[in-house]
Amino acid sequence: MLRTALTRLTAVMALSTIATASMAAEVNVYSSRHYDTDDALYAKFTEETGITVNRIEGKADELIARLNAEGANSPADVLITVDAGRMSRALEADVIAPYSPDLINRAVPAHLRHPDNLWFGVSQRARIIFYAKDRVDTPPSTYAELADPAYKGQICIRSSSNVYNQSLLASIIEAEGEEAAKEWAAGVVANMARAPQGGDTDQLRGVVSGECDIAVANHYYFLRGFDKDVEGLTAGIDNLGWVWPNQSDRGAHLNLTAVALVKSSPNTAEAQKLLEFMVGDFAQHHFANQNNEYPAVPGVGLDKDTARLGFFIPDSTTPTASFAANAAKAQAIFNEVNWP
Repeated sequence: MLRTALTRLTAVMALSTIATASMAAEVNVYSSRHYDTDDALYAKFTEETGITVNRIEGKADELIARLNAEGANSPADVLITVDAGRMSRALEADVIAPYSPDLINRAVPAHLRHPDNLWFGVSQRARIIFYAKDRVDTPPSTYAELADPAYKGQICIRSSSNVYNQSLLASIIEAEGEEAAKEWAAGVVANMARAPQGGDTDQLRGVVSGECDIAVANHYYFLRGFDKDVEGLTAGIDNLGWVWPNQSDRGAHLNLTAVALVKSSPNTAEAQKLLEFMVGDFAQHHFANQNNEYPAVPGVGLDKDTARLGFFIPDSTTPTASFAANAAKAQAIFNEVNWP
């Protein structure tokens, strides 16, 4: 279940007590991940290290604004965002610092981390194409084909304010240039079945209901329809097909849960241990098995539901750091083509 309250702590303590806590080892995490399953992740870290994890959850922009306002007095040690693109805001605000790279950089491939060791990915989410099997004979095979006039009036996709779409467009800017990215965005707008509304699950519901024939969503929103009864999705899920885009060129776009060390961290040694724990076997299997995500560390086995999506070629040539670097350009293009 998603939890959006900014002030929720997983450790039983209020924010006002963090700065005056006892001398027991602790690490304070500002996280935009809102998954109940992550409780087990932090409990295991505490069991192994004796370090208490105090977690505050909220939207990434709110957490970064909070870090900026708190300045050198912030109690935060670690920042976690659900999208690499949001780390651009943290970089602009100058609230994160380099981590110690030795263990982390041996585990995480170079394209999944910042070139100056300012953040790295711990789990990946594939943004793929879904379609109605009974209404679409030839679905788009690439992201570019989503803008093909042949699909006019058929596509459900989220708003331009959605960071998953911002990062997808940022990757297109990096791979193909700004003009091509603008043409693509304008073409997708022309092909929308309706104005963007709701989250990724709502795009899939749109295909099930017949409101649209094609949808773009992160892979795990689809998989949740198998794990549990998702209203408006599970009953019609067998009619949903999926496409791994761009399999003959750069590969499917994957985004990241990104982790960074806060510049003003009062518990740097403990924070570094948590960062290293997140690329270890337990954490990487946790991301794969508990939320149907793809691990950031190569060689980790997949959850059976994730494995049902089959083999695919990921985009390992477009640096994920470009998602953050091109975020402002992506938003400007969305605005220019009137993507709602």
